[in-house]
Amino acid sequence: MTSKLMTLALNGRFLTQGLTGVQRFASELTAAMDTLAGAARWPATQVLMPRGPVKATFRHLEATNVGRISGHGWEQLELPWHARGRFLLSLGNTAPVLAGRRQAVVIHDASVFDTPESYSPQYGAWYRTLHGSLARTGATLITVSEFSRGRIAARLGIEPGRIAIIPEGGEHILRVPPDPGVLSRHGLEAGRYALAVGSRAAHKNLDALGDAAALLAARGLRLAAVGATNPMVFRPAAGTQGPGAVACGRVSDAQLRALYEGALCLIFPSRYEGFGLPPLEAMSCGCPVVASRAASVPEVCGEAALYFDAAEPRSLTEALRRLLEEAGLAAAMRHRGLARAAAFSWRRAAEVLLGLIEPVMEPAAAEVRT
Repeated sequence: MTSKLMTLALNGRFLTQGLTGVQRFASELTAAMDTLAGAARWPATQVLMPRGPVKATFRHLEATNVGRISGHGWEQLELPWHARGRFLLSLGNTAPVLAGRRQAVVIHDASVFDTPESYSPQYGAWYRTLHGSLARTGATLITVSEFSRGRIAARLGIEPGRIAIIPEGGEHILRVPPDPGVLSRHGLEAGRYALAVGSRAAHKNLDALGDAAALLAARGLRLAAVGATNPMVFRPAAGTQGPGAVACGRVSDAQLRALYEGALCLIFPSRYEGFGLPPLEAMSCGCPVVASRAASVPEVCGEAALYFDAAEPRSLTEALRRLLEEAGLAAAMRHRGLARAAAFSWRRAAEVLLGLIEPVMEPAAAEVRT
């Protein structure tokens, strides 16, 4: 490493939030940083968190509660003060404008611009304003796919080259043993259901699953849907409905792993994703993926998924029928999926991230000192 004396400050606000895709990204990436720090391959880092009942179990990163308030107020007003003199890293779409160019922030996608119908008006307006301000003040911008880089650049009016890319990982789903009891609790039988994972936000496109549920029901099969909605963030869509559809709500990682491993396939109808973690998790578990050919999904799944048109429900039923009827297809997809998932890991993501921020950390620190 080039800067052992420089201390990195990590925005730990994500530790106070519920677990969605963004918080999963932040949690897993931070755990990978902690592992690298133990091998002397990550700079000295202090995780700054709002005061309160926040639990952080790191072996090599220092975690500290600072400030007096919480939420956006803590992040915008108190965090930059406590991070002064250090380079600040934020992993969850938000960061303090007052930190200026002495920071890097991961913006996962441009959905607040591209799919405003998915968000409450207040949430969308705040994030659009914040992202524009971060770009103008010179923060180092990072995202998670080529698709997101293009959309963020277009919406913020900046060159795509200003935005770096780091991958995600899916191996976290394999760290806990599966809890097969979740199947019996929801009346599911291994090999006799398809799985959908996602919130009821409009861009997740769960409404497109109606015909798929009907096709499955006609064959004595079921469609299980996992996920929940935060009404403070998302405008809910109708959700998964139809004959044979089962709403499982939120589940633990152990339960989700069991659902992936027992499913005929994961059906992923989303029409907008910055990355798309559920398909990668499913492939890691040997679950075939039937996914929309939209946004970043083909980047993540490559040739390992069976694709359909998110705007045409009939193409989904055709893909699902093919998976059910074509001999050997499901086994081939499991094999391709496992190979594809092996190319992604949180450790690799952390290593790529370090390579991106090291060149800007010391110049930013020097700017503060002068």
